[in-house]
Amino acid sequence: MTETKKGVFALVAACTIWGLSPLFYKALSDIAPLEVLAHRTLWSCAFFTGVLALQGRLRALWHAVSSLASVRVIALAAVLISTNWFLFIYSVFVSRATEASMGYYIFPLVAVLLGRIVLGETLSRAQWIAITLATVAVLSLTIGLQIVPWISLVLATTFGLYGLIKKRLDLGPVVSVTAEVLLLSPLAAGWLIFLHSGQGGVYGEDAVQTALLMTSGPITALPLILFSYGARRLTMSTVGIVQYINPTLQFFCAVLIFGEPFGPIHLVAFALIWTALAIYSGSAYGQDRARRRAVMVSEAEVVVATNSSSDAPAKP
Repeated sequence: MTETKKGVFALVAACTIWGLSPLFYKALSDIAPLEVLAHRTLWSCAFFTGVLALQGRLRALWHAVSSLASVRVIALAAVLISTNWFLFIYSVFVSRATEASMGYYIFPLVAVLLGRIVLGETLSRAQWIAITLATVAVLSLTIGLQIVPWISLVLATTFGLYGLIKKRLDLGPVVSVTAEVLLLSPLAAGWLIFLHSGQGGVYGEDAVQTALLMTSGPITALPLILFSYGARRLTMSTVGIVQYINPTLQFFCAVLIFGEPFGPIHLVAFALIWTALAIYSGSAYGQDRARRRAVMVSEAEVVVATNSSSDAPAKP
């Protein structure tokens, strides 16, 4: 299997796990979302730390949390990702997973917009059209259903800001996420101790629920590791297109399995978002091809110049 095929396989596997994760969290819907989040944080920390230990990279984790400036950035990233995790779990529990899938659909567009606002990046006409269509989709839901799809907006925004902040960290994805859950672990442990000291806390009470709570660590960590592996072996345009497997599977889980409502207004909104993503993906693919073509031309020019220099007659 070539490196590209390995990358595609890993990326598809990661997005499939993420996309089907609503089924996993639905099985825990009898437990309070905050308790599930606390267990997800602790077991993720244990799993990630174990992975780094096996790789002999615990020193990188120590380096990440030994600098006050780095810890500040990691702490902010930790708050954003924990908010995102909690809201996703909450959306599944309260039968609003359709909104969650919309949030992950529009996340790339929100990330592009944040890049324009915060980093001053230039947007193409296609990207502006895609962002406009996504905005119209959100407005159509707000007006048509007379509700603000706040779950979608907060999920997309927190994930977009999370990615923006991660640009400031010179750490690998596994090390940075381990550092984030490590900082959150005392809060998670404190909350669980509080629950178990009273009448709450389900861990240890039921074998199935206990096993599921412990599994929340690998369910969180494994797709991230697979995604990181695949992303290093594929072009950004390929990564961008394949990652839409995630919200698509979430959408199917919400509508086809959970039976969440999906009427004409939802159809209009999602049609606008899918159109926006098609335009955005086409633009990103074209830009990626242009960059690769420019690199190939530049490398060819260097080879020609080198060959010409070597073939030139030596001066007497």
